[in-house]
Amino acid sequence: MKIIKKEATIYDIAKTLSISSTTVSRGLQDNPTINKNTRKKIQDTAKELGYRHNTFASSLRKQKTNTIGLIVHELNSNFITSVLAGIEKVTAETGYDIIIAHSSESYKKEVSNASNLFHKRVDGVIASLAFDTKDLSHYEQFEEKGIPVIFFDRVEENDINTNVVINNYKSGFEATEHLIEQGCKKIVLVTATLSRNVYAQRYRGYCDALAQNNIPFDKKLVLIKDLSEHCGVEAANEIIKMKPMPDGAFITNDFSAAVCIRTLKANGIRIPEDIAIVGFNNDAVSKIVEPQLTTIDYPGIDMGEITARNLINHLKGISNIKKTKTIVVHSKLIIRQSSLKKK
Repeated sequence: MKIIKKEATIYDIAKTLSISSTTVSRGLQDNPTINKNTRKKIQDTAKELGYRHNTFASSLRKQKTNTIGLIVHELNSNFITSVLAGIEKVTAETGYDIIIAHSSESYKKEVSNASNLFHKRVDGVIASLAFDTKDLSHYEQFEEKGIPVIFFDRVEENDINTNVVINNYKSGFEATEHLIEQGCKKIVLVTATLSRNVYAQRYRGYCDALAQNNIPFDKKLVLIKDLSEHCGVEAANEIIKMKPMPDGAFITNDFSAAVCIRTLKANGIRIPEDIAIVGFNNDAVSKIVEPQLTTIDYPGIDMGEITARNLINHLKGISNIKKTKTIVVHSKLIIRQSSLKKK
């Protein structure tokens, strides 16, 4: 049977080198008050004995863990991956660790994630809400302890929270208006639950673009889906059955839009001649699909960096997120072949 070695302590290092534990502690911190050679001996001996710094105990003493908790609704998304890359870039630069919790689009799991991060004593929280999150009471425990929380992308729009978003209304309006400018008269919208801000605002933009161009709204053209791969196939099949078939589609997720294009083409439908299509996010798939997909550029890395920097500046006392309720990240329409009916 394998014998597990006992955890080495600073007292073991002190005993090995016949010096005080205080000297060892300072030497491990590379304190210049300790002779350079002694510091090297201490650090070499610590390595030989397999000494590990007790970050948890140190955190309890300082009442600070230098850890940021992240709650995200999914991980298999190019957008979320790019947001995490932006957050990690800033946390690595500023000496913070991150703990990632995944709600899997479940309110119950999001509540459990918030509780776990609270008991792990994170210094701050960055969160994006699940599809079915009903209220934000599970974040009140952080507020009560003075732990800052910033929401990004999927948020509750109110005067209490600090939110980092894009102008989803403007993006929805621009995407729809572009299709109208290309001559589209019957435009289908494929989106997700309208109880979430991002989809509700894109829907509003879609409706207003139709109204401003004297195109009547038809609720049968609004398909509420989960924006998965299956959703792309499902949406394409529903579009094919519509008589007459729509001549434009605004699909609020690039991956679903790409699958929809593939399915339509497999059924002999030409893109953009028969139906022009606009996606959302500017994911890598938008440049791979044929024809390349017109989309809204949603810069996830920028959103991650801006969110993390605002939170950490607040923690360091450089700024106060309570004074900035909404931070809007720039987004724009990128026009490619999938929507260009007018060559």
